[in-house]
Amino acid sequence: MNQQKPPLDPHPLSEYVAWAGGRNREPLLGVLKEKLPKDPGRVLELASGSGMHINYFAPHFEHLHFHPSDKDQSVFDNIKQLSVDHSNDNIADPVHLDLTDPTTWFNPGNAGSFSAIFCINIFQVAPISIADGMMECASYLLDDNGFLLIYGPFRVEGQFTTDSNKEFHETLSSAGVSEWGLKDVADLKKAAEKHGLELKEQIDMPSNNFSLIFGRK
Repeated sequence: MNQQKPPLDPHPLSEYVAWAGGRNREPLLGVLKEKLPKDPGRVLELASGSGMHINYFAPHFEHLHFHPSDKDQSVFDNIKQLSVDHSNDNIADPVHLDLTDPTTWFNPGNAGSFSAIFCINIFQVAPISIADGMMECASYLLDDNGFLLIYGPFRVEGQFTTDSNKEFHETLSSAGVSEWGLKDVADLKKAAEKHGLELKEQIDMPSNNFSLIFGRK
């Protein structure tokens, strides 16, 4: 059943975010089934928000242990409640991780300890400046073969790939919040280069989105 699109609202517990998450979770699950390791490991989600994605993915990978995180600690109860509701025993309690504050991720016990990191639908409402922190964080936390997956709509070399993405960008820009709008893949690649990462794959996804997969050079 197709739910009517709610009004644009980037708050992680909003109806709009729930609607968008419901549309993209199956295609994303398909990518993760192809890319996540078959051996036991740890997987980190950045900006977990409500926890809808990590709680949907985790049951499909019983050999992996999932770690939600967010800058906004007010969403933690919702993440934990979803884990209880879905009986997901391979999801850790959420932790505070602020991509603008390295002290929240620089932990010697976690260095190189994650097989994968993913971040979903954040850059259209976040400043591109957090890309530097995201790449530094990923470089520190990922193991040698690990990858960072960033999902969402993006411009490519300054161009909108579809008319609908251009319209979405204009809708975001009209809200009057300076950081809202589609960011450019090129800027993520520049940030990755600074921290020893590179774009390994750019996967076309439904609804004119991309899965961008970064790994070590």
